Amino acid sequence: MRYHRVRTHVVLRALGRAVLLFWCVLSLTFALLRLAPGDPATFLLPPGASSADAAQMRHDLGLDQPMRVQYVRWLSESLAGGLGESFAEHRPVRSVIADALPVSLGLGGLSLLLSFASGTLMGMAQAARRGTRLDVAATTMSVLLVASPAYWLGLGAIACFTYLASSLSLPLYLRLPAIGMNTPGAELNGVAYVADLARHAVLPVSLLAAIGAAGVARYVRSSALDVIDADWMRTARAKGASASALYAHHLLANLRAPLVTLFALALPGTVAGSVFVETIFAWPGMGRLMVTSIVSRDYPVVMACAATYAALVILANLVAEAMLPWADPRVSA
Repeated sequence: MRYHRVRTHVVLRALGRAVLLFWCVLSLTFALLRLAPGDPATFLLPPGASSADAAQMRHDLGLDQPMRVQYVRWLSESLAGGLGESFAEHRPVRSVIADALPVSLGLGGLSLLLSFASGTLMGMAQAARRGTRLDVAATTMSVLLVASPAYWLGLGAIACFTYLASSLSLPLYLRLPAIGMNTPGAELNGVAYVADLARHAVLPVSLLAAIGAAGVARYVRSSALDVIDADWMRTARAKGASASALYAHHLLANLRAPLVTLFALALPGTVAGSVFVETIFAWPGMGRLMVTSIVSRDYPVVMACAATYAALVILANLVAEAMLPWADPRVSA
């Protein structure tokens, strides 16, 4: 009974910290948006609009009121569950987010799974063959991928697999599309629609997965080397344990805790980490929505995107903290 009371107290304290952190992030974002240069009215009015039109637009949007009044109004609407209306699209922010969030979750979620699967296998292979040509080549490639800007890699992928492939008259299935989620003007349904979507997703998903796998491989390699050199691993080898048993069971079991922590840190990137990729490949996800909303000073949409990102980061950390006792039983000891 005492254990359950202590556990409940820990959970409630963690939830309290999460709510406080969530409020602090959104409050700071609200203040920075209002203090940043730029007037939303100048982006919403036509070029020939007068100063009176701009003043009327600011009044209609409630931007002529003091910042504290705007903050109280935003806070009361948020607590009531309202996200407001988009300045640029003139429709509820909730529907704007509902259109963009599934795109980012699909794009980022698939690339995250691929990056962890391939990165974990590559990191373990490097640790098992450290110092060999495979290890040196994989380390060099991972460093280049992690150090290179995402937009540069994206433009390079488009140049190679779209324009160069077309100029060389390669077969149609090797010419990967660079823009959008579907072929413009094509009315596709069922399997044809899914196939066209998958073809358009090859470049952005591969790019995100390659960048993520490079970081995961370096992390897994360094963690695996610490485990491989442990005394109990040498003892298991001396007792005749096979290499597959050592790496598939003993090594992976000891890598669960660092992998859970890394996965929690990478999970928010399924939405927030594809800003450049979505912008380059013209995918209408949260990253592209965030960029266009900041440029147009669409405050309600920016606040909703920031709330989504903050909630994902906080939720991922809470989930990782809850899973650590399963990943490493010594944590709960």
